[in-house]
Amino acid sequence: MRKNVRRAAALGALALAAGGGAFWYLHLDREAEQAHTAAAQESPRAAIAVEAAEIEVDEVVDSMTVTGNLRSDESANISTEIDGRVVGVHFTEGQTVEQGALLFTLDDVVYRAELATAEANLQLSERNNERAIELLARNAGTVRARDEAQAQLAIDRADVDLARARLDKTRITAPFAGVVGLREVSVGNYVEPGQDLVNLEDIDPIKVDFPVPERALSAVEGGQSIEVTVDAWPGRTFEGEVYAIDPQIDAQGRSIAIRATIDNKERLLRPGLFAAVRLITARREAALLVPEQAIFAQAGRPHVYKIVDGVARLTEVTLGGRRVGQVEITSGLAAGDVVVAAGQLKLQDGAAVRVIDPDESASNDRKVS
Repeated sequence: MRKNVRRAAALGALALAAGGGAFWYLHLDREAEQAHTAAAQESPRAAIAVEAAEIEVDEVVDSMTVTGNLRSDESANISTEIDGRVVGVHFTEGQTVEQGALLFTLDDVVYRAELATAEANLQLSERNNERAIELLARNAGTVRARDEAQAQLAIDRADVDLARARLDKTRITAPFAGVVGLREVSVGNYVEPGQDLVNLEDIDPIKVDFPVPERALSAVEGGQSIEVTVDAWPGRTFEGEVYAIDPQIDAQGRSIAIRATIDNKERLLRPGLFAAVRLITARREAALLVPEQAIFAQAGRPHVYKIVDGVARLTEVTLGGRRVGQVEITSGLAAGDVVVAAGQLKLQDGAAVRVIDPDESASNDRKVS
């Protein structure tokens, strides 16, 4: 009996020792896990290498590029209003002439004779009118005779004015200052009313007509700047200004006709040239710009990673205008902010980042490959 008691006591002590060891092991393992977890939470994660770019503040221009045609500021085909033979050409083709400059003269012999006849008839009518008035004053004439004399006087005066006007039209002058083109007639040619003799073009300033889509109507207004290039002068840009907008929309092309003027003192531009027109609709002097590769879509909205104290923060932005390699940001960022320009695929919101230069990034890529 005593032996059994001692055996039970020994087994109890052994069980107690084993239980205590298990408790101690479990306690130590739990503390180790907690310490590891705390250490993992307290130790900083490895920073991800990225390229970064600071927000650039610069001018942004909203524009659209369309095609247009150049045309003269003023253009006229000079023609004759009467028939006659050309007896004088008073310009050189391609010459610049002033308003009122004599261009052609026609034979005026017949027209001078007509004027002389009309003036003679007028003199007779004046004397007859004076005589009719005098006779009526002495009760020797009639009121009808006086009225007929006055009517004839008015007719003869009109005939003189007509003959003088026809004589004046034998001298054909420039209606405005410009450059004369290539003449169609020579001395000795007989011309008829309405026949074109030469074209006259005022090309300083020169106009450009171009259409813009109807959806751009709200963005177009008078006074906006344009930049024009033509194949005839590669590498040259000519600046102008919008001054007229057609009030009617082209129903077939769904476009608006715009007209602008361009300074052409050098006379390099000529009517009829095909032109590429850049219409500047808005300018913003202090726009915020980021590299276009910094923008990515998240839930269908544009985002960037903004670097704040070495941590990448997912930031939603609103996009504005664009220019080569850059995008305007209208909200979400401020001047001085730094964004991730390359390496976004490795990031998530709150990730630690280390900014490297592009040369270092290229070196790392070569090592990986």
